[in-house]
Amino acid sequence: MPEKLKVLIVTERFYPEEFIVNDLAAEWAAGGMAVDVLTQAPSYPAGRLFAGYSNAFFSSDNWKGINIFRFFTVTGYRDSLLLKLLNYLNFAFTGTLAALVKARGYDRIFVYQTGPLTLAIPAVIAGRIYGIPVTIWTQDIWPDMVYSYGFKRTRLLDWFLGLIIRFVYANCSEILVSCEGFARRIEEYVPGRQIKHFPNWPTVVPDGGVERMPLPAGFNFTFAGNVGKLQNLENILRGFALAVAKQPELRLNIVGDGSHLETLKTMAKEGSIPGVTFWGRHASHQMPAFFRASDVMIVSLSNTPGLNLVVPAKFQAYLAFHKPVFAVINGEVKDLVGKHCIGLSADPDSPEAIRDGFLEFYFSNQGGTNNFAANARRLLETEYDRALIIAGMRARVAAAK
Repeated sequence: MPEKLKVLIVTERFYPEEFIVNDLAAEWAAGGMAVDVLTQAPSYPAGRLFAGYSNAFFSSDNWKGINIFRFFTVTGYRDSLLLKLLNYLNFAFTGTLAALVKARGYDRIFVYQTGPLTLAIPAVIAGRIYGIPVTIWTQDIWPDMVYSYGFKRTRLLDWFLGLIIRFVYANCSEILVSCEGFARRIEEYVPGRQIKHFPNWPTVVPDGGVERMPLPAGFNFTFAGNVGKLQNLENILRGFALAVAKQPELRLNIVGDGSHLETLKTMAKEGSIPGVTFWGRHASHQMPAFFRASDVMIVSLSNTPGLNLVVPAKFQAYLAFHKPVFAVINGEVKDLVGKHCIGLSADPDSPEAIRDGFLEFYFSNQGGTNNFAANARRLLETEYDRALIIAGMRARVAAAK
């Protein structure tokens, strides 16, 4: 093994887009790895190119000593399923050309897979051709996520997705997953493989400041993150409308942007739902002010088999601020919230159950939420230690054969 391991990270999203892979790459580079990144022109979440960047066929720049090789991206995907699919196909095909040009000479390839599994195709093809071990860190599980987006399950689609899944994972030397439940699903396609769990760590953390966002007076619930269809925020609004009718001091803050934001604004306006504030998208360094000012943080996803395996990255951020969690979600997050007593959960399909959760948090405020907060701190320190996770992943990448 060379003295300084040379690693190419293949990822759909990278700085200035705000994803945990930025933190991972910067830490590895600072710790003695030679790290470069292959990605596309930055455009997430708005589907528009970031200011100061070109959508050239190939380009490059540098961030924190990391060389970033970029290729063309399809924009406008936020509001168009067709453009979204074209963007995925573009990453697979154009990314493969770029990988074949750039990957030669690296000791390892690392895939940060959030979104479609097809984004790993450039890495595994280059890995096979050049004999480079490939490690994948899976953040979204196929085929479950495909069907969560509403695609009809057919035998033909199952067969096609199965081909991609087996091809990708069979050609990865190391398989890492961000959620434990993913391992069981992957093993169905590549039985006998060792799959290691490396969870996300909080990337939005307290910085020692005392600044608080001036949220509306009252008892504040906050949802922060992507505002898409899968976040199930329509049912959150329905449940909140029922709750605030009984307790006018309740407040709901939605911080973020996404394809479903305008639908939610229209729903709140037409339903004359009081106490709801849409704050829009804010940079990650602004989020601590929202977290500090909130009484309870909401994590919510639609009730589908694939999403029930997911632990959204925002969950760890909430823990970092020792905030009680309202889990409007089934599966792993619900189990974590119940097992570690860090909040309450509600059936994501039932506005009445969501209403009851809002009200229970409000009426347990005299001491109840303090217990939740203490338990959140304990869970963060035992399960989501950033330094240990990053070091462990580095060791797996270095050991890949």
